[in-house]
Amino acid sequence: MEVYALHFSTPNLVFLPGVLHMNSIDCRFKLRRFLLAAIVSAGLGAAVPVSAQSALTTSYLIDTNTWEATEIAFPDRHTHARGINDQGQVIGYTVTAGRDQHAFITGPNGVGITDIGTLGGENSVAEGINGVGRVVGWSETAGGSAHAFITGPNGAGMTDLGTLGGFSSSAQAINTTGQIAGYSDTASGGRLGFITGPNGAGMTALGTLGGAETYAFGINAGGRVVGYSSTTGGNSHAYITGANGVGMTDLGTLGGGFSSALGINSAGRVVGFSDTADGARHAFITGPDGVGMTNLGTLGGDFSFAKAINDAGQVVGDSFYDGAPGMTHPFITGANGVGMTDLNTVVKLPEGVVLTAAGGINNSGQLVATAAVIPEPATYALMLAGLALLGVMAGWKRRAQAGAHGPGVF
Repeated sequence: MEVYALHFSTPNLVFLPGVLHMNSIDCRFKLRRFLLAAIVSAGLGAAVPVSAQSALTTSYLIDTNTWEATEIAFPDRHTHARGINDQGQVIGYTVTAGRDQHAFITGPNGVGITDIGTLGGENSVAEGINGVGRVVGWSETAGGSAHAFITGPNGAGMTDLGTLGGFSSSAQAINTTGQIAGYSDTASGGRLGFITGPNGAGMTALGTLGGAETYAFGINAGGRVVGYSSTTGGNSHAYITGANGVGMTDLGTLGGGFSSALGINSAGRVVGFSDTADGARHAFITGPDGVGMTNLGTLGGDFSFAKAINDAGQVVGDSFYDGAPGMTHPFITGANGVGMTDLNTVVKLPEGVVLTAAGGINNSGQLVATAAVIPEPATYALMLAGLALLGVMAGWKRRAQAGAHGPGVF
């Protein structure tokens, strides 16, 4: 299983996780990433005011065998963990003193942490990692675009993977042979998912479900890619491909118009989220080879998002919950997606720490999550007020757009 992840931030609001500044990068690409971040990373539901986020965000490696939590941090920096491999190497991004975001990698079991750097621009984010520590993601270039990258083993070096002829691209996941899945602008102005050969060689466009665009967020050891694609009917649906990205099967929805796949394990069990018939958006899991789609439910709110799955079928993701309007908590399921547990109820956390978003999970039962440290009461009250307002805004938007379809609909 590999980690999907899309991110966006504005000068005034940071989405957790969120990284992309409104600067020289193509604004059309950025707006699309904003909309995708809203659906993939629980969007408004995981947002906090930037002042609170910048002061309080950290990440943890969690051992589900003991529920012990180990902080992943630079001195005087904040970290947002995005994924983990079977060695316990954690990747994500860190916020520098200059408010830039840089991709990072740790050593095994989260020990030690290294800034991977950029492709010449200000910002980079690590999105996926394989068993030998080859990292993929996106980075700003000196020319102002955002390009997919791959590193060598253990995060050494950074190679620009280019694009499908357009301005920007993003690598989202990498498998054991180094095949990469992601998406890219094309020469014609559209956007398509892609797959590479081993070790990131070449970039081949994926097909669609009949529409104009695809996005690829996950890939397994057999080169089966998952994501979402526009359809001939004007909706966008989750899909799974055959080996090495060949062919594309529509996974359908949970009764609504939109769905997206975010992760896949070695058996081809797929996870993601889908609109439901009653206007909610729920996490799902499929059977092997993408067969069937089961609603995983929520932690009590209207929305949940399944982000990653290991070979035992344990799923991690985020869900709105009843404890605070508009705020997400990360969850974990049992094997094959059975049950949903709020990680905050089982993890041994330092006093004042609240887990807000899951990253990835490996086959050793280790997972990563982002957390907020509750500040003094006055600041916390302001933070919760902001969260409540954002939750109301999300509800207004969902109700106003009820019946509409596409990646911008909450």
